Amino acid sequence: MPDRTLPPRLHHRRPGITRLIPDLALGAAAALGLQPFGVWGATLAALAVIIWRLARARPDALLWHGLAAGLGWFGLSLSWIVEPFLVEPEIYGWMAPFALFLMALGGALFWAVPIWLAARVTHGWRARAAAIPAALVLSDWLRGWIFTGFPWARIGHVWVDTPVAQGAAWIGAVGLSLITLGLASLPALAWRPGRQRAVGFLPGAALAILATGAIWAAGLSRLAQPLPPDRDIVLRIVQPNAEQRLKWDPEWSAVFFRRLLDLSAEQGRRDLVIWPETAVNFLLNDADELLPIMSNAAGAPLVLGIQRQERGRFFNSLALLSPDGSLLSSYDKFHLVPFGEYIPWGDAMARIGINAFAAQQGNGYSRGTGPSIMSVDGLPDFQPLICYEAIFPQHLRGLDHRPGWILQATNDGWFGRFSGPYQHLAQARLRAIETGLPLIRAANTGVSAVIDARGTIRDSLPLGASGKIDASLPGALTATFWQQTGPLPVVAFSLLVLFGSILLPRLGQRARKGR
Repeated sequence: MPDRTLPPRLHHRRPGITRLIPDLALGAAAALGLQPFGVWGATLAALAVIIWRLARARPDALLWHGLAAGLGWFGLSLSWIVEPFLVEPEIYGWMAPFALFLMALGGALFWAVPIWLAARVTHGWRARAAAIPAALVLSDWLRGWIFTGFPWARIGHVWVDTPVAQGAAWIGAVGLSLITLGLASLPALAWRPGRQRAVGFLPGAALAILATGAIWAAGLSRLAQPLPPDRDIVLRIVQPNAEQRLKWDPEWSAVFFRRLLDLSAEQGRRDLVIWPETAVNFLLNDADELLPIMSNAAGAPLVLGIQRQERGRFFNSLALLSPDGSLLSSYDKFHLVPFGEYIPWGDAMARIGINAFAAQQGNGYSRGTGPSIMSVDGLPDFQPLICYEAIFPQHLRGLDHRPGWILQATNDGWFGRFSGPYQHLAQARLRAIETGLPLIRAANTGVSAVIDARGTIRDSLPLGASGKIDASLPGALTATFWQQTGPLPVVAFSLLVLFGSILLPRLGQRARKGR
């Protein structure tokens, strides 16, 4: 029996392409809130229209509408995914369009499936207007875990340059997605049928504006509170700007190595020198004669990204050297990039010529043991993260003890110079807010940055520049609510809204029938 509350124009099972184009365009418009655009208002407006359209569409067409909107969102936000394939275009360039389409399609399924399921289990457009945002929040959270996780381009990331981002200290990045979708759903929830569409949206839009203002003011209040004083510790962050296409060339790698040494040796106080991910082209196992040279140039303890070998396995690592060049400790990256740093069933796949193209040794990297803490005499302990690991907030919880700061060594040369590096930097800033810990970022080609415990960038080196930053280590805040609870409150609340959207309309129907 058809749903009489739906306008006839939406009574169709398989919408034509022309009916899906608006969803695709709205999804892309919503992605304008992400870096490097940062137009968060476009995200709210586009999501509000998406939710309204989805709530009023037929349930058996929602899979297609959700897929189109998701393709727009992920197609624009993940457009940087083509960049790794263009480093060696003569070999991998043909893969670039397929990689973008498949990544966007995979991400779009994380919109389409929960949207469709939410519509199938709810009754009435108003219940769907509440259930669909809740389902998308749960999907945003699940995407950070399933299939090794890929929490890039979460909806809540649009707030990183605004005071609203301070909410991550309580509810994390997924909680910011909840705020975003909650605000965007208000116009649909408050809309009344029978009125002109523009007039019907006004009450909900006004409520969304007021709620945004209140959240904004709360964020400003947190930003206005004083931070602990900076530590009397000077960190030197070195950015060699080794272009990815030249990074492993024998002649150019010697140029970049000399650049690292010269920048490290420049005059000025430094208590720790930091080089980025895979800063050098040789293995730690083969570097006995070079370690003292690097440490002597640093004139202080040195942390550098380097590959190492152990029992025939290769690791993407950070090595901590003493001022005399001895190895104090090392850390192995454990959350590896699928197909970039490792291939599932890698040894077997290597026999037919399939290798991880980002790994420079062996068939791919092996996984480290997990999150850990590194120590340097005279400095607060720190948690090391290598590149991609910084997009996973769950890795910052459950350690033996709380570190004093976070170090991210990365090589964003893979991500091009448009959106990828800036989105990666935005996620690092959210990790600082979530934990209340300063985050120091050493990037091969940029953006290297000093980020304080509220996610504010104190100092930085831009993309495509070589140089160094000498900066005091910012102070740390006490453990945040998010660090103690993780995403549990947000997940529980989203489930409560979802189940309420399912049950309340049914209970209301029974009550009316019982009269």
